[in-house]
Amino acid sequence: MRVRKLIDSFNYAIDGIIYTIKTQRNMRIHFAMAIIVLFLSLFFNLSKLEIIILFFTISLVIIAEMINTSIEAAIDLVTKEYHELAKIAKNVAAGAVFISALNSIIVAYMIFFDKFNFVTELVIQKVRRMPVHTTFISLFIVSLIVVSIKAYIGEGTPLRGGMPSGHTAIAFSILTSIAFISENTLAISLCLLLAILVAQSRIEAGIHDIFQVLVGAILGIFITVFIFQVIY
Repeated sequence: MRVRKLIDSFNYAIDGIIYTIKTQRNMRIHFAMAIIVLFLSLFFNLSKLEIIILFFTISLVIIAEMINTSIEAAIDLVTKEYHELAKIAKNVAAGAVFISALNSIIVAYMIFFDKFNFVTELVIQKVRRMPVHTTFISLFIVSLIVVSIKAYIGEGTPLRGGMPSGHTAIAFSILTSIAFISENTLAISLCLLLAILVAQSRIEAGIHDIFQVLVGAILGIFITVFIFQVIY
């Protein structure tokens, strides 16, 4: 009987996780980012302490999002009408998620920056003498391919909605170009942050879903890398 109750407890907990993933867009974003970060961690020689910090940080973000969801559900159960205290409770819970997400960005930067810095410097030394106009050619080709895909699939417009996200593709194409022609790794890191913010803003605005943004980012990166490699 006790074993059965224990199994039920696990099932209830898993149901809560699944419900949060199904109903909360931010939770799906957190899961996608967690998968990407954990996948990238396989290619770096992380220490045990760095792995522990990585798992703790990911868990913190997910836990904060789940607590935020439970608070919102509890408030909606009590009242559907606007109330200042309900607004405060939801905003505070959302603030906790924001702080945990901000912390995760800082942790990722501290863990991966030096490792990416080494790789980036190797790439920069290899292609730093490439002509600047290569960047503009890359952006133009990325734009043409995005528009062509949108026309073929028949979704959205070149500047709003549809598969893939054109803004995200261009943002990551610019990021990749700067990574090739710049010698400042801090500038590259800041461009990466801006590209991520562009992708996140398209999702938050409801213009694109996560998959459309990911496809846009992949297109922008790989097309630009391909062009630079061919020219080199």
